[in-house]
Amino acid sequence: MKILVFGGTRFFGKKLVTRLLADGHDVTIATRGKTADDFGDTVKRVTMNRESREALFCLAQEQWDVVYDNICFSPQDALYSIAAFRDKVGKYVYTSSLSVYRMRDRALVEADFDPFHYEIVTGSREDFDYGEGKRLAEAVYFQKANFPVIAVRFPIVLGEDDYTGRLEFHIKHVQAGEEIGMPNEDAEMGFISSDEAADFLCWVGTKSDIVGPINAASDSVYQLSELMNLIETTTGKTAIVEENTEDNDDSPFGVEKTYYLDNTKAKEAGFAFQDLHEWLPELINAKI
Repeated sequence: MKILVFGGTRFFGKKLVTRLLADGHDVTIATRGKTADDFGDTVKRVTMNRESREALFCLAQEQWDVVYDNICFSPQDALYSIAAFRDKVGKYVYTSSLSVYRMRDRALVEADFDPFHYEIVTGSREDFDYGEGKRLAEAVYFQKANFPVIAVRFPIVLGEDDYTGRLEFHIKHVQAGEEIGMPNEDAEMGFISSDEAADFLCWVGTKSDIVGPINAASDSVYQLSELMNLIETTTGKTAIVEENTEDNDDSPFGVEKTYYLDNTKAKEAGFAFQDLHEWLPELINAKI
């Protein structure tokens, strides 16, 4: 397959490209060119601004079997893609997020957010918070695109290569004896590893017939208190968890209610997820 990947030089995007190449696909990566990669001449490269309509139309001079879009954050980005890739792509895989859902204190299923009837408001990334930008981008794709779209809704993605440092925040705070702000330690959260996120994207784009929104998350969840206990056990230090702290001590995992994805739809379609309790303890150990 001839495949275009927006954002393929770090984290799960880079792992996705590695998997696509291993499967023998013809891969082009389109990025700002600020992060070096080690793919050599196995990929084609395009340096571009994802928010540039003109740059997208240049890419759309070619026909693509699959486009992976890991860096679309606004309805305007989505509108540009729809205009550019009209009749130029066989399948469009949009990396969306758990953040499209409102907290409901239970497992969230795809029907909990309906992008097919969500009112579209246009604007750029700066006009919306992260969750609303993702909701509106999904709404644009599903209501206006003339090509098949898959919106992969990921929870927080973790891995040794995670540049956001969200897991490290907790480990370092525990090691240093610093407070961690969590409004509800009883809340449950789910995650997915960067390896599994890449595996899922590769599968859904090149090996499945899925279209529409789909949740992708590891099996099982952690209560936040259990996660902190795991970090305590691994570090040998006691966590200091408070409901209210200074802003710079607020946990990136600090949610007021249980907030995780139901992955039943993807499993019924044939994807086998790992269990969170199998890989997260190993990851925490690797980061200490």
